[in-house]
Amino acid sequence: MKSRIYNFLVNRHPGIRDRYHAFHDGSYGFKKLWSYVYLLWLNWCYYVFFCRFLGKKKGVAIYESKKLKIDISESEYYTCNMLSVEAFVAKLSSYDVISFDIFDTLIFRPFSKPTDLFYLIGNELGIMNFTDMRKAFEWEARKQHFAKEHNYEVTLEEIWNLIERECGIDAKTGMEIEKELELKLCYANPFMKQVFDELIKRGKRVVIVSDMYLPQDVLEEVLHKAGYEGYEKLYVSCEYGINKYEGKLYDYVIKDSELTGTRIHVGDNVISDVNSAKAHGFDSLHYPNVNEDQEEFRAMDMSPIVGGAYRGIVNNRLHCGLNAYSMEYEYGYTYGGLFVTGYCNFIHEYCKKNEVDKILFLSRDGDILCQAYKKMFPSDNTEYVYWSRKVATKLMAKYDRYDYFRRFLYHKVNQGKSIEDILKSMEIDWNYDITGELTNKNVDVLKEKLLADWDKVLANYEEEQRLAAEYYSKVLKGCKKAVAVDIGWAGSGAIALNTLVSKEWNIPCEIIGIVAGTNTVHNSEPYATEAFFQSGKLVSYMYSMSHNTDLMKKHDPNRDYNVYWELLLSSPTPQFVGFGAEGLRFGKYDDNLEGIKMIQEGILDFVNDYLIHFDEFSYMLNISGRDAYAPMIVAASKDEKYLKAISIRFNLDINVN
Repeated sequence: MKSRIYNFLVNRHPGIRDRYHAFHDGSYGFKKLWSYVYLLWLNWCYYVFFCRFLGKKKGVAIYESKKLKIDISESEYYTCNMLSVEAFVAKLSSYDVISFDIFDTLIFRPFSKPTDLFYLIGNELGIMNFTDMRKAFEWEARKQHFAKEHNYEVTLEEIWNLIERECGIDAKTGMEIEKELELKLCYANPFMKQVFDELIKRGKRVVIVSDMYLPQDVLEEVLHKAGYEGYEKLYVSCEYGINKYEGKLYDYVIKDSELTGTRIHVGDNVISDVNSAKAHGFDSLHYPNVNEDQEEFRAMDMSPIVGGAYRGIVNNRLHCGLNAYSMEYEYGYTYGGLFVTGYCNFIHEYCKKNEVDKILFLSRDGDILCQAYKKMFPSDNTEYVYWSRKVATKLMAKYDRYDYFRRFLYHKVNQGKSIEDILKSMEIDWNYDITGELTNKNVDVLKEKLLADWDKVLANYEEEQRLAAEYYSKVLKGCKKAVAVDIGWAGSGAIALNTLVSKEWNIPCEIIGIVAGTNTVHNSEPYATEAFFQSGKLVSYMYSMSHNTDLMKKHDPNRDYNVYWELLLSSPTPQFVGFGAEGLRFGKYDDNLEGIKMIQEGILDFVNDYLIHFDEFSYMLNISGRDAYAPMIVAASKDEKYLKAISIRFNLDINVN
């Protein structure tokens, strides 16, 4: 009978089922009871008020859409609505006793949800679906504890004893893994660490109060490792069988520590840390949970573990209230950091598997990639090398005349450029008897004149060809196989380099091209390099015609997606224009060099944060191309308003790098 009632109320309609489980699962106490009321209300609305939409599953968009801030940085928005460290300290210093919550207040985890940690425990144990199992048996342990003790303050040992009985997993082993992971991953909230240290420095009485199943000695070790010293005592709900949620733990703390005078509690939970504190002898100062608004800003359509880590790390930095960063910095940190981390690991794994001798990061997109890669894999053989579309087009004229004319002539038609300027850009120092702007009417005439002088054209680049051969002979000395890394999109830079190395410069080294993404269906020549991807001469990280094809269809150069990605990998160095007798030749700098430096700083800070938190978990570097692209999907939503607000700060010349 019970099963039939449950199936009728819960499982009969998928929309009701999903809404109920979203509210019910993982809850306990009053929220658990309210979930049953919510279930009845859903059924009442469906059957009595004919709200049939409740029976249907919520629509799942293929691509996420968020309304991001475009007139102010995300962190600035948060700091404007929060007290500063100084204001926090000033307010708390007026009290005789200050009490702090632990998790999401004093202590952060590098995840957006505390239960994300359970994925790592399951991996250590070798148990599939452990995360759901761990959540389910925690609630079951709380129910059993309540039946005996009339409270839900279960201990970690009780949870694991139940798991051992029901699942056969050794409780002692499981507990030790969970404790060890908490100790490895937990770290100090940088905002609250400054507040806490200043209060201790001023000689204030400080206690710490937490509703938690972890034993007190573990939490003390977590706090000590994070640098929290000088507090009087730590109170943990599972040790006393009472909690902050109902208020009894506050009552106990006051009596046990003889907390006379004025008292205030600081925490992130509105019910436990604010309302309940006020009702039981403490004033309260709310510290907003950094993950509270994550669905408003963060990419959610990601794999659960990498997605949780990405959101947690970004939220912890941008929402903690310590610093207000520029929009340029956040563009790098939030939308480029995960991509660069994942891309560098992809390159490393490819090179390790394929016994590559050297990694060449092509200028200028390779600048920040090379910096990040050296931070991640300092022992690998890498070099930042000078190469560009313009140089490749000139030196490949002998082998790809079609591309030479296409890039230098046909891509410049009807753009207001004079024929004199066109020839100058080709570094041709003679003129023809045609003048004016390059148009569709005279482009073929200019092409024919150049063809008539083709030997002269090639001879014009002979010296640069020789100098380029000398440069790359030194770069590739002793190498049999190397990879050339670029952002994309056709992979022409790496293909041209390989052709010249093998056919023109006679250097005995194979060059494989690695790109972040390929041409897409929106390109005029979407299949131009497919043969190279099929043969393995080109390799793509995020998408290609053979994997993540939804991204290949989403990525639209006509909507400036190439520009936005290239902006992420922009460099504060000048454009490389060629090899000369006096050395390497450079052109102009991009606009807003300070903004470019901020983007790079944001990317490197994310890479550093990710490495710090997961330095003992190498598998966390296995970031799929789809996950790496996910933040940019969010950035591109709502007609790319956010990306346009970012790119308007720059003026990148993307035609010839």
